[in-house]
Amino acid sequence: MQATNAMEEFQRDFTYRTGMGAEGLVLSATMTDRYHDLRIEVTVDPDNMTITAARAEFKRSPTNFCHDVTRGMERLVGMTIGRGMNRRLLDLFGGGEGCGNVRTILSGLLPLALNVGAARGIRDEADMLATIQRRLSGTCAGYPAEDNRG
Repeated sequence: MQATNAMEEFQRDFTYRTGMGAEGLVLSATMTDRYHDLRIEVTVDPDNMTITAARAEFKRSPTNFCHDVTRGMERLVGMTIGRGMNRRLLDLFGGGEGCGNVRTILSGLLPLALNVGAARGIRDEADMLATIQRRLSGTCAGYPAEDNRG
């Protein structure tokens, strides 16, 4: 069957990476599709999970206005990654001045800092997974609070 519009045959790819840099934990993400090539980089102080730097770059976007949202990345600086983060992202990148794609990327990227922080100093993978489960207990369905485990 032939596609009736350009979005029926569409693919969007996300990539997330973490690594330690001179300035702290570096979280990076890309989103690519037919219309977008978006790069985001966020630096986090691993001791207190505070964002110390943030930038975004559209290498390709559907309109020239998309680039305007990258100026708002600086508003992430000083934000602590943790409870209430999704609400803050909606406040910062929602509405007519925001970008749903930037919010989506950040919502997937920023929690990785919590995983990296929970696993600090642990080399053994089994120990790391057990420690992450204990430290992130109650933060999502995958890590239920001790009193909610079946």
